Order: sequence, then C-alpha cells, then structure tokens
Amino acid sequence: MNLTNGLTYSLMPLDRCSNQRKSLPWLKKEFNHENTVFCLIKEGMSLFHLDETLTPYFMPKDLLCEISVHQCIYLGKGKRGAVFAVDFEKLRFSTQQAIEDIGRWQVLRVVTGSLKLDDAATLAFAKALVHWHKSHQYCGQCGNANRSIEAGHARKCTECRNMTFPRTDPAVIMLVEKMFEDGIPRCLLGRQASWPEGVYSTLAGFVDPGESLEEAVIREVKEEANIEIENPQYVASQPWPFPASIMLGFVAVANSEKIDVSQDSLESAQWFSRKQIERFNINESVINSEQSKRSSNNAHLNSQLSTQYKMSSKDSISSQLITAWLNKEIGVY
Repeated sequence: MNLTNGLTYSLMPLDRCSNQRKSLPWLKKEFNHENTVFCLIKEGMSLFHLDETLTPYFMPKDLLCEISVHQCIYLGKGKRGAVFAVDFEKLRFSTQQAIEDIGRWQVLRVVTGSLKLDDAATLAFAKALVHWHKSHQYCGQCGNANRSIEAGHARKCTECRNMTFPRTDPAVIMLVEKMFEDGIPRCLLGRQASWPEGVYSTLAGFVDPGESLEEAVIREVKEEANIEIENPQYVASQPWPFPASIMLGFVAVANSEKIDVSQDSLESAQWFSRKQIERFNINESVINSEQSKRSSNNAHLNSQLSTQYKMSSKDSISSQLITAWLNKEIGVY
C-alpha cells in the first residue's frame, strides 16, 4: 500500500536545484529574475491574501526592494519561477508595516485543508527552513555566530568555520492491530492529555541513536502502551516540518492485549474495532447534518458530540493509516 500521493506536505512542486544553488552568480540571477517570488514567514505563520479564498501570498520582489540575496533562503524553481523564503523579522519596519496592510497571517496547519497540496508543501518547507535558521544562529562547537551560506541550506561559524546543515528528526508512527478471541480485529489508538477532547491517534515516537526503524516501532509501542508487537512493516513516509521531523509510517501485529499507559506520556489508549472507527466519522457527519436541520433532538446529539471519539487531523499520516486500515488496505486482518 502506497499512501504517499495522498499525504499532505509530500507533494513538493519545486526543483530544489541542489547543485546550482551553491553558485552565487547563478543564485543572484534567480534572485533578480522578474518571475521570482518570495514566501514570507512570521513567527511560524504564512502570509495569505486578504480575501477569503485562503490563497498564499507569494510576493514579488518589487515589494521587498531592500532585501538582498543573502537574507533569503532558496526553496527551488517551479511553474511560477524561483521561490525564496524570507524571515519577516529581517525586513525593515516600514516594509513590515506595508505587508501587514496587504496580507494576513495564518497558522499553516489551521488552513492546510483549504490549500492545494503543492502550496501546502511549499509553505511547510519555507516554515521549516526559517525556523532552522532562527534556532541555529550560533555555532554548536565554539558558540560564535553562524552565517547563512549555500543559498540558506547551510550555516558556517564565523570563527572556527564549523558547518551546520538542516537536519530532519525521524519519527516512527504505527498502526498496531490484533485479532481478538471474539474474532474481531482491533487497532490500538492513544491520546495525549493536551489534545482536543475525544481525539485518538496512532502511537508515535522518535527514533533513538543507533536504533533501526523497526526497533523504534517495537520499543515505542512497549513504552507507551506496554503492548508487545512483531513484524513491523513499512507503509509510507510524510514530511512533518513542525518544526523538523519526518514521519515513517508502519503497520504491526500485537502479541499482547492488556494496555498500561502509566509508564509514559499517553493519557489513555484503547483497542478500536473497524465498526467503532466507522462511527468516528459517521457520528460527526450525522451531527453536522442534524444541526443544519435544527432537528428536535439537538440536545441528545450535543451530548453525543461531547463524548464522540474523533480522528486525528486530516493532514497527518496518522489519519491516513487509520483510514487505510479501516478500508483493509493495510494490515493482516
């Protein structure tokens, strides 16, 4: 099963031009091209047009006349031409004020569902690199200032010349299934206390140094829910630049049944059948429909809503893994 084509943030439309961007003359030519646009990031938020269409504002250079190529991060070249990312905080105050009047800022994950997949991927890429520069201003070896080089895809210490590159933290995320004695297969989902009420997701965790992906899957499920699993199978991956991860999706079979979340960060974890997971979405749909009709049983439906289990966000690979299992596209059972 290949989920990649349907995963948000995965469909990068830009040619990153990894070799060409190291040439400053080539980069300046791209920077000064009339079709070049700039993707602004402010405190992790992306810029959109003022209308209600939720259209990303890829700004032309004539509105950013004071910036230099060294202040920008080259993202790549697409149908609209070259795209650079810019940290809003690096702009002059007068330019910042002008931009505030012609665009509005949005948290990317809040509006992703309304975006084209290629725009979502581009904005996520810009957000990730701007964040990386802000969090790597100083050398990790000697503590002196770093400066941006290679079109914003590396930083070099001004003193010891140590080079730093953007890194991605691998995290495994797994759909764990088990056939129960009643003949009904179920999958294991958990939730953290900080999540919205009722939301359950697949288990996940970061890969430790010196650990294979499969070992990480087995360890994380044991740590979070005290469930023994076997035979983790890779399904798909998803960029998750919030701020710098890649989610590596797996499916695995459980050898044990009793859940214990007392040793780790989960608030709770449960086994869910396909019939139960179907109600995650069916109940939500019914509630929306009945509310729009203003039916007489609204009070009962509102009570259902307060306790309704909810799927993880649609932009996440977790939601895709659960849906694929629900549709018997992944897993053994």
